Amino acid sequence: MSAIRGARERARTEITAAIKDEARAQLAAEGAARLSLRAVARELGMVSSALYRYFPSRDELLTALIIDAYDAIGEAAEKAGRDATASPDGSPPTAWTAVACAVREWALAHPHEYALIHGSPVPGYVAPQDTVGPASRVGMVLIGLIREAHRGEGVTAPPLSVALRPEAARMAAELAPDLPPANVAALVIAWAQLFGLVSFELFGQFTGVVEDREALFRQAADGLARSVGLTVPGELSEG
Repeated sequence: MSAIRGARERARTEITAAIKDEARAQLAAEGAARLSLRAVARELGMVSSALYRYFPSRDELLTALIIDAYDAIGEAAEKAGRDATASPDGSPPTAWTAVACAVREWALAHPHEYALIHGSPVPGYVAPQDTVGPASRVGMVLIGLIREAHRGEGVTAPPLSVALRPEAARMAAELAPDLPPANVAALVIAWAQLFGLVSFELFGQFTGVVEDREALFRQAADGLARSVGLTVPGELSEG
């Protein structure tokens, strides 16, 4: 019985993967708003009723694709952070830039999946709670870099307006209670700017304006690292 059950589980895994692959092909060709379970079933040679046993609705299939995309970009960011931290020049700003570049590289390699999670909302779709954890993975990597720096040589204090102080304190309490509110507020700003830069490049806003986009992105990523308070070893003591 265990062998039969194992074979069924393998078959289900393979069919689920095939459904997702075809759905991603539809995203590339038609966009998320036009994703159709019937069309996926037709392309796979399945009857719709059989596909519904794997994904009962379009929204459940979309959710699976969204979680996969968030996990994939999160894994890319996590690996870049680990590799950069372990390198001889593993300073916090260097690791930050490595993570930012990994996010950009993943997005350029998977434009339709990036658009699914950071493009226009899909009409009629409301993301469930299941997507929150995967969606936070890149942000948690960035928080981790600041946390490690804060525990080590420290971080500089970004400017924080009087008006933003209550919101910065609230965000710090929710996101990273062990970090200064000014650094957490700067991190949220930098996080938005990071994905804004990627989206501008991916969705064509740099066309006719920026030619060497990688150089521009690296310059911006380095600046964002400084903006959140990350410094190279020795800078704090020298200052």
